[in-house]
Amino acid sequence: MSERISSRMRDVNIEWLTRAAEFDHLFHTRWLGERFFHLPGDMLAIQELIWQVRPRYIVQTGIAAGGGAVFSASMLELVGGEGHLIAIEPRLRAEVKQRLQSHRLAHRMTLIEGESCATSTLDAVREQVGTQGPVLAILDLTHTHDHVLRELECYAALVTPGSYVIVMDTIMEYLPESMFDGKPYGRGNNPATAAQAFLARDDRFEVDGDIEDRVLMTLSPGGFLKRVRQ
Repeated sequence: MSERISSRMRDVNIEWLTRAAEFDHLFHTRWLGERFFHLPGDMLAIQELIWQVRPRYIVQTGIAAGGGAVFSASMLELVGGEGHLIAIEPRLRAEVKQRLQSHRLAHRMTLIEGESCATSTLDAVREQVGTQGPVLAILDLTHTHDHVLRELECYAALVTPGSYVIVMDTIMEYLPESMFDGKPYGRGNNPATAAQAFLARDDRFEVDGDIEDRVLMTLSPGGFLKRVRQ
């Protein structure tokens, strides 16, 4: 897709999301019955990358209502093999924990309750992953610049060459500032600015614009980061 068309489609995406927010569109999405705050385009993109990479582990920060974890686990189940999800949440709600632990895909999930970049959390993740790969990461927890940049610094090294770290909600940089009133993040302070800062000092990763161009409607423009170097 040409740069001109890609830019125009991003403008359409932003306009659509701005209007859809008036109806709390994202908060009505379900995956296998669990609330899941993503666009269909992102679901297509993530499943495509999981099918392509065939990760032995997906490391995912942010569990929230549980739908994201169930989605990743279900994609691993469809791919087959021994793929496993390590999902991290600082304060995992009891009802969400119970649902995930009793889910038919529970054998694909390990839940870690703790701060994503705490030493104990990172030690637990590294112990489980060991030297086994491929490893893919999805960052979807706190959306401030500092937090996302710290997660990139903590988890990018685990991502194996040819695989991805997916930074969710980079769209925040392009949405109207009024949408973030009272929030700790917004224009100039969000996952997009963190991803840009990370890429400026880590040449192991590059933005994969092809996947964004194919799905068009995404919450993560510029957020599909492929590891292209050791």
